[in-house]
Amino acid sequence: MAISVGGNGGGRGRRGAPPLAEINVTPFVDVALVLLIIFMITAHVMEYGIEIAVPKTQTVESTTKELPIVSLSKTGDLSLGKNEVNINKLVEEVRSRYPGQEAVFVRADGQVKYEILAQVLAALGKGKLAVNLVTQPDGGGR
Repeated sequence: MAISVGGNGGGRGRRGAPPLAEINVTPFVDVALVLLIIFMITAHVMEYGIEIAVPKTQTVESTTKELPIVSLSKTGDLSLGKNEVNINKLVEEVRSRYPGQEAVFVRADGQVKYEILAQVLAALGKGKLAVNLVTQPDGGGR
C-alpha cells in the first residue's frame, strides 16, 4: 500500500493542474449509432398496417427476395403493399406498380376463407405471376 504525503498539490495532477471535467462523448455516439442501426433494421416491420396472423408451418425457407406483397386479411380485405386493391385489378396493379416483376409474396391470415385465397391465387396465376406464400415458423421444429 502506497501513501503520498504532500508535495503534489493535494492529489491533483503532477504539475498542480486542476482535474478536467469534460464529458466523454464516445459512449453516447456508440449508443446512438447502435439505436440507429436497430431502427433501420426494424423499420420495414412497421410498413404493414393490416394485422395478419400468417399460418405456422414445420419447415420454413427464409428468403431475401424483394417482391411485391399481396396481403389478405381474415375479413377478406385485399391490399397490394399499403393500398387496398380490387381482386379484378390485382394483376394490372402489380404490373403497373412493379414493372418487370414476375413473382409476388402472398400474406394471408390463417383464418381467411380458403375460397377467397383460392380466388386470389387463381387471379395471380392467370396473370402469370409466381406466388410465394408467407408463413411463420412453428417453433416446435425438428
